[in-house]
Amino acid sequence: MIIKNPEFKISAVSPKQYPDDGLPQIVLVGKSNVGKSSFINTMVNRKKLARTSSEPGKTRQINFYNMDNKFYFVDLPGYGYSKMSKQEQTKVGTFIEEYLSKSKNIALIMFLIDIRHSPTENDRLMYRYVIDSERPCIIIANKADKIAVTKVDNQVKNLQNELNPLKDLIFLPFSSERKIYADNVWNEIEKYI
Repeated sequence: MIIKNPEFKISAVSPKQYPDDGLPQIVLVGKSNVGKSSFINTMVNRKKLARTSSEPGKTRQINFYNMDNKFYFVDLPGYGYSKMSKQEQTKVGTFIEEYLSKSKNIALIMFLIDIRHSPTENDRLMYRYVIDSERPCIIIANKADKIAVTKVDNQVKNLQNELNPLKDLIFLPFSSERKIYADNVWNEIEKYI
């Protein structure tokens, strides 16, 4: 899929701010430094549509990006960032939960994890929450450029064995550096929009 005019639409913290145009929403969840913004930029072939930061925990709102009026990428704030105060973590957690439970337009949740590491306890909690939501979900094993190409498939299998031994979810590698993985991700997204 080629997106010609991706645009940032709105940052929201409550349901009354969510776009209400009925477009399907592809939701990105993952810990603070897993690369959700870079994922969006790579998928739409833009350098700065979604702001990236070397400092994790910068996204504190739900960011909606309109993709040619076909669908939205929805970037949820990352979890597990230790420098965020407990009060801020609770506040952010509340509006993430509110969005995931109240949005009527979620077509697919894309759960990003770091391909290099075993899932953290926070990853496992979010994974269980996403599964319990009973919404369609794909796992993106991000940062595949950080390991040898020959090890990518094996590492994706290891992550699936850890998180999803039933193997009833799709796990895909991804990298903002090696763009070879983007087509497979688009093929999956297109099934839901």
